[in-house]
Amino acid sequence: MRILLVNVNTSEAVTEALAEQARAAARPGTEIEALTPYFGPESVEGHFESYLSAVAVMDRVVAYDRPYDAVVQAGFGEHGREGLQELCTVPVVDITEAAAHTASLIGHRFTVVTSLDRAVPQIEGRLALAGLDGRCASIRATGLGVLELEADRGAALRAVVEQARLAVERDGADVVCLGCGGMAGLAEAVREATGAPVVDGVAAGVALAESLVGLGLTTSRVRGYAPPRPKAVTHWPLSRAIGLGRPAGERSAEHTAGHPAERAGRANGTAFPS
Repeated sequence: MRILLVNVNTSEAVTEALAEQARAAARPGTEIEALTPYFGPESVEGHFESYLSAVAVMDRVVAYDRPYDAVVQAGFGEHGREGLQELCTVPVVDITEAAAHTASLIGHRFTVVTSLDRAVPQIEGRLALAGLDGRCASIRATGLGVLELEADRGAALRAVVEQARLAVERDGADVVCLGCGGMAGLAEAVREATGAPVVDGVAAGVALAESLVGLGLTTSRVRGYAPPRPKAVTHWPLSRAIGLGRPAGERSAEHTAGHPAERAGRANGTAFPS
């Protein structure tokens, strides 16, 4: 089984940390292919960056032309999961929802500890859309940006532990969700400090993706996630249109006839319209 783990920002350091966490959580025999978008912001901490990230993540997945079995979208907030579900014939798992679903199975109410306060409304929106907001006791911000969390792990751990403790003691949370991809690898230390179960979104996302593939389930194509209607979409995928990079291991677009996105869709798990 090959799972695409797609970072929502263009930081290679964050992609490497996400990949390490995903591989530690994956079952034997599961291959994690970590992807960094070809364009977009170096961190995603607001609505503009989130919408740009959504386009970049869809572009990166459509441009990938090897077979895969599932996609894990590794960012907390609103990064276009629904668009990917239209484009992909395989399961698509968003780590915000994966963490919240998992937390709801092991506790009454959960908290999400995230990066900046400005990210809180986006996470609230994603949880409400998924019908999980009723189980959320609080969303707490550390005050550290995504890249700060990645750059100084000691400061990141102290800030996450402080907010997790407050959520357990004051908000009534009995499970803690790490609400930022930059917090990968902190779960065990936060659990030891708070005594509460800690859910890492990347690990939960990989486990859910493996389960869906094992059950032979994928996104319903009946209504809202049906493939895009066939029509001309100019300069798509954008990275190919403007000549951005193609990583080693992916096949050359020039060696196969047809529109790059259409060709990529035939070769892997996407359903881009012809």
